[in-house]
Amino acid sequence: MHEISFRNDILPLKDKIFRLALRITLDRAEAEDIVQDTLIRVWNKRDEWANVDSAEAYCLTIARNLAIDRSQKMEARSVELTSETQEMPDALTPEKELERDEQLRLVHRLINGLPEKQRTIIQLRDIEGKSYKEIADILEISEEQVKVNLFRARQHIKSKMTEINNYGL
Repeated sequence: MHEISFRNDILPLKDKIFRLALRITLDRAEAEDIVQDTLIRVWNKRDEWANVDSAEAYCLTIARNLAIDRSQKMEARSVELTSETQEMPDALTPEKELERDEQLRLVHRLINGLPEKQRTIIQLRDIEGKSYKEIADILEISEEQVKVNLFRARQHIKSKMTEINNYGL
């Protein structure tokens, strides 16, 4: 364990916290509020930092819990993920770019339709690049449960994509 610095260890996590909160709440304004609340809670618990193994897991766990609490209080609404959250490849023809954008929107819509736990696991694993162990720590479930939920989420998305591509919307 090393000494945790708010400026060097906690603040750089705000984008990850935002993406996790957005994935759970599906509301940009709500996600921004969750980031602020998370940072405030982490700061107010600074006397406990010596007991924290991973500042990132600590912050993401707090953010996840806040997001779940808030999303249970109000009905989650769909949010179109903007180009800010997507990486653009270098050389695409306009047709290929349009096709790729449509596919991305479809994938985001399918992910947003998943149960909260599966949505969160996909966000942490496929977008944030977390290990199964890190996800298990953040969600407070076993690594096996992480793998099962991730498999089911991917299978659901794959089957829906196949169905849509073969038979149309």
